[in-house]
Formats: sequence, C-alpha cells, structure tokens
Amino acid sequence: MDKLKIYTYSTLIIAIALAFYLVSSIKYSIDEEARIDKAESLIIDNLKIIRDAQVTYQSVTGSYTSSWDSLINFVENGEIFIIQRREETVLLDYGAEETTLYLDTLGSISVVDSIFSNLISFNPQKMKYVPGYDNVEFEMWAGQIEKGGVSVNVVEVRNPKPIDPDRKESNEANINKPLRFGSRTSITTAGNWE
Repeated sequence: MDKLKIYTYSTLIIAIALAFYLVSSIKYSIDEEARIDKAESLIIDNLKIIRDAQVTYQSVTGSYTSSWDSLINFVENGEIFIIQRREETVLLDYGAEETTLYLDTLGSISVVDSIFSNLISFNPQKMKYVPGYDNVEFEMWAGQIEKGGVSVNVVEVRNPKPIDPDRKESNEANINKPLRFGSRTSITTAGNWE
C-alpha cells in the first residue's frame, strides 16, 4: 500500500473515532442534565410538601418548628379548625357605624385530610428524607428575627447534599445554591427554584 492510502485510512479512522467521542460526550451531557432535572424535580416536590406542612403548623401553633418529630406528629395527628367568620354592621344615631365580628368554630379536620389528601401514597414519616439518598435528611431551621422592630417567625429548609455539583452554598445567586425554601434573614417561604 502506498503512503497516500495509509494516510487516508488513518485519517478516516481518526475522524470516525473523533466523531464517536463528540457524539458520546454530548449524549452524556444531555443524559446527565435530564437525570439532574428529574432528581431535582422529586426534591422540589418534597420541599413543597414540607413547606405546606410548616405553613399549616405555623398557622395553628403560631410559630414554625425545627423538629422533625413535632412536624411529622402534627401532620399525622394534628387538626385544623374550620372557622366561620361573619360581621354585623349597625348604623349608629350620629352617622357612625359599629361593626361586630363573630367567629364560630364549626368543627375540625385532620391535617392529612385537608392538606395532603390529593397526594397518592403520602407517608409523613418519609418527608424528611432527601429523595435519591438513603437516610439523608433535609436540614430544617426555625426561629425568630427582628424586622422593623417586630419579632417574626422564619423558617428555612434546605437540601444538604445537592444532586447538581454546580449547586454550592458559596454561589452568589440564590437560584444556584442548594435547593431550599424560606430564609434565616427575611420573611419568606419562597423556594429558590421559583
């Protein structure tokens, strides 16, 4: 075989190998992105469940909790009271109005039935675990901060072990930090994925 054929065949083999390498690396990137999106979607769904439980807990007890046992017990055994509100306004002789507010308790409903009834096979015992890991719990913090001279309740729940290697606490943008909702420094229960 002459040198031209050897160079042609070797160049063809190198081009095929290079094309295969490029296609497989692009496919790997796409597959990895899809895997991360799917895993983070499960984590976000779980964070939404925890957020609903925390908001309901706060509306019933007056504060958030940083204890998984308290939150899970509340979800399993807690009750929400059904309250009817009505007002009566009476016109007084001198043109003013007097309004009386009546709050009637009509009954109660369990937290599981009222908040989580639309979830199929919901298990409160598992909501504290990060989906995709065995025995890794979400980090939950609740406390009070001072805003405008008033003490307010705040909560933060975050994923301690992000699936996406680019999600780090050191990132400037909140959207690039590990998945979380709430804040230790401001009054919010918004998630950083929203």
